[in-house]
Amino acid sequence: MRRAQSEYYGHTVKITGARERDLLGQGETEFIAARDSFYMGTVSESGWPYIQHRGGSPGFLRVVNPTTLAFADYKGNRQLLSTGNLSVNNRVALFLMDYPNRDRLKILGHARVEDARSQPDLLAQVTDPGTRASVERLVLIDFGLL
Repeated sequence: MRRAQSEYYGHTVKITGARERDLLGQGETEFIAARDSFYMGTVSESGWPYIQHRGGSPGFLRVVNPTTLAFADYKGNRQLLSTGNLSVNNRVALFLMDYPNRDRLKILGHARVEDARSQPDLLAQVTDPGTRASVERLVLIDFGLL
């Protein structure tokens, strides 16, 4: 990035005092809770990126703790491309948009996919009671340590 800045603009910008990773604050938590969709990027076994749109009711992407997000993956998603990609490379990028306000949140992390049946407490935490029966998988994204 600094090389490109130097080449195109004649100088580089270094942000000093920035932490390696940020925890979610109240503003980010509220932003996430208001979203009804996001884009998730994964990397295939052959190294190619794959971007998938995920959607649901506002707040379907849940903040589990300051460094972990989770969402439910329901029956009917038979492609399983992201799930397959995450089984060989757990790196993930989330891109959350607020189009009307021209705002966005980017999150990099490591994801894992859990069978919903083996995680009843987490299932209850990240879903509404009426939808639990159709959840097959839970996707957890940890962005605390990269």
